[in-house]
Amino acid sequence: MLPVRRTAIPGPNSLALADELRRSENPQITFLDPLRRFPVFWESASGCLVTDADGNTYLDLTAAFGVAGVGHSNPRVVEAIQKQAGTLIHGMGDVHPSGVKVRLAEKIAARAPGDLGFVIFGLNGGDAVEAALKSARLFNGKPGVLAFRAGYHGLTMGALAVTERADFREPFSGQVPTFGRHVPYCEPRECRLSCGSRCTAACLSFVEDAFRDHRDTLGAVIVEPLQGRGGIIEPPSGWMAGLRELCDRYEILLIADEIFTGWGRTGDWWACDADAVVPDILCMGKAMGGGFPISACAMRPGIAQAWGESTGEALHTSTFLGHPLACAASLAAISEIERLDLPHRAKATGEYFKMRLFELKDRFPEQIAEVRGRGLMLGLRFDKKETALGLVYDLLQRGLIVLPAGPGDILEFVPPLIIETGQIDFALNEIAASLNAGYPSGQGNKNVTG
Repeated sequence: MLPVRRTAIPGPNSLALADELRRSENPQITFLDPLRRFPVFWESASGCLVTDADGNTYLDLTAAFGVAGVGHSNPRVVEAIQKQAGTLIHGMGDVHPSGVKVRLAEKIAARAPGDLGFVIFGLNGGDAVEAALKSARLFNGKPGVLAFRAGYHGLTMGALAVTERADFREPFSGQVPTFGRHVPYCEPRECRLSCGSRCTAACLSFVEDAFRDHRDTLGAVIVEPLQGRGGIIEPPSGWMAGLRELCDRYEILLIADEIFTGWGRTGDWWACDADAVVPDILCMGKAMGGGFPISACAMRPGIAQAWGESTGEALHTSTFLGHPLACAASLAAISEIERLDLPHRAKATGEYFKMRLFELKDRFPEQIAEVRGRGLMLGLRFDKKETALGLVYDLLQRGLIVLPAGPGDILEFVPPLIIETGQIDFALNEIAASLNAGYPSGQGNKNVTG
C-alpha cells in the first residue's frame, strides 16, 4: 500500500491540534513549526503506513524512532496486548511478579548473544542504559565510563553523562554526572588520522590511549555498534572485534547499546553479530515491544551476581518494571521477528534499498555526498545541511515521514522491517522528484530530531 493525500499537509485537524497542544504542553517538547508546516498528528497506523487526523496517509521511513520493527499495529502484538489486558494489566514487578515477565526473561536469555542470560527490565532506552552503568560500577568498583563522540544513549542523568551532544548537556551543567569520557568514533569527516574516505581500525588508538591513561578509574566502555542518531555511522569491519580485544586486555567491561540496532535492524539479530562480538552487557529496547514501552539490560552471570540477592528492597527497580502488558507485547513482537525472519529480510531488503540510494546519488552527485549504513539502518549525507532539512518538510508533503540525523545533513531511513520493495521504489521516486523540483531550501528550519 502507498500513501494517499486528502487535504493540505498539515490539514485543518492537525493544525487545530497543534494550537491546542501549544496551550497545554511544555513548549520545549514538541516542535510546532511557526510556519505551520510541521507536525502532522497521527490518528492510526498499520504496517508501514500512518494516517493523520485529516485522513492523509504516509509511508513511515522512521518506524516511529525505530520502534515499529514488526510494523505498526501488528495484529499479533495487538492480540497479545488485548488478551493480557483482559486478565492482568499491572503486576508488582519486584515483589509479586507476573508469569509473563518470567517468560520474557527466558526468551531474552535465549535470543541474547553468548551468556547474557540475566536481565533488568525498564520502560525505555534510558532505563536500560542506567541499569548497564550501575551494573558495571557494582562489578568492578570503577566509576569511569568511556563513550564516543556523537553517541546517543538517552537523556536521563546517567545516560547524559555518556551522551556527547553539548546541546543536551549544557542546559543542565552542574547536574550532569562527570564520570563519562568521550573519544572519536569512526566518522571519516572528523578523522584525525588521515585515513581518507574510509575509517580503519586505527580509530581504536584513541580507545587504547584512554584505557591506558585512565585504567585506574575506567570500568566500562559503552558503544553503539552502528551510531544512529549521531549520523548512521558504521565502523569498519573488525572494529568491534578490536574493541572487544582491547576491553579484554585492559579488563574493562564492554557495554553494547543496541537499543536502536538490535532485533534485526542491521540485518543480524544484533549489530554486534557482524563481528562475532559478545558484549558483557547489552542494552535493548525500541523494536522489542512492538510499539509498547519496554526495554531491558542483559548481562553475564558474574555481573548479575555483583548486585547480590534481594533482601526485600530492590537496589534498582521501578513501579512498572516487568509490566505485564509490555511483556506480553514484547513476547509477541519477538515471535513475529522470528516467524517472519526479519533479520534476514532486513539484510535482503536493505541491500535493495541501499542499491537504490546509490542510484539516487549517481543522479544527484552535486547534492548527495554519501550513502551510509547497512540492513535497514541507512542514511544519505548531503553536501548542505539545508538540503536534508528542506527535504524533511517537502517529503512530508509527498507522503513520506523522514527525519534528519547527525549534524542535520543526513536523512536517515529506518523503516519497519516489513517494508516492501514497491514502497521503497515509491520513496526513492519521491525523493528524486523533490530534488528535481528544487524543494524549499530549509532556511531557518529547526532540526526536528531534537
